[in-house]
Amino acid sequence: MKQVRKTVLLWYSPREIYDLVTAVERYPEFLPWCSAAEVLERHDDGMTAKLSLAYAGLRHAFTTRNTHELNKRVRMQLVDGPFSMLDGDWQFLPLNKPGAPADGGEPQACKIEFELRYAFSSFALEAVVSPVFDRIANTFVDSFVKRAEQVYGPR
Repeated sequence: MKQVRKTVLLWYSPREIYDLVTAVERYPEFLPWCSAAEVLERHDDGMTAKLSLAYAGLRHAFTTRNTHELNKRVRMQLVDGPFSMLDGDWQFLPLNKPGAPADGGEPQACKIEFELRYAFSSFALEAVVSPVFDRIANTFVDSFVKRAEQVYGPR
């Protein structure tokens, strides 16, 4: 099993980053490896989504069940794909600027904590897909930071 952990402090609110992460249909616009993204089903507490990966000549798709806590957290669990295990967690922790009143409305910043654990379903897939997916997993948060700057402007 492989694991990626990233923590980033941003001058964007938890709501803004949560909105980017849960807008799965928009992923092909800014994730260079994502050739298609489809919400298969919406649930009261999240969605089931399918992402198609096309990178370095490799093509695979995987489906996850995503559980949402509004503006706070997104958990991902594997439904189908080339993995034996895929489990992810985004947390969006509110931060206020130093000196700002605690009840000053929406937080102006957030701390993102991202964790992804994965393993492939066969040695052959591990050998072929892992180098590509490792690179994707390690740049995932950076892609959302760049997307926040595109959508909300630099801060």
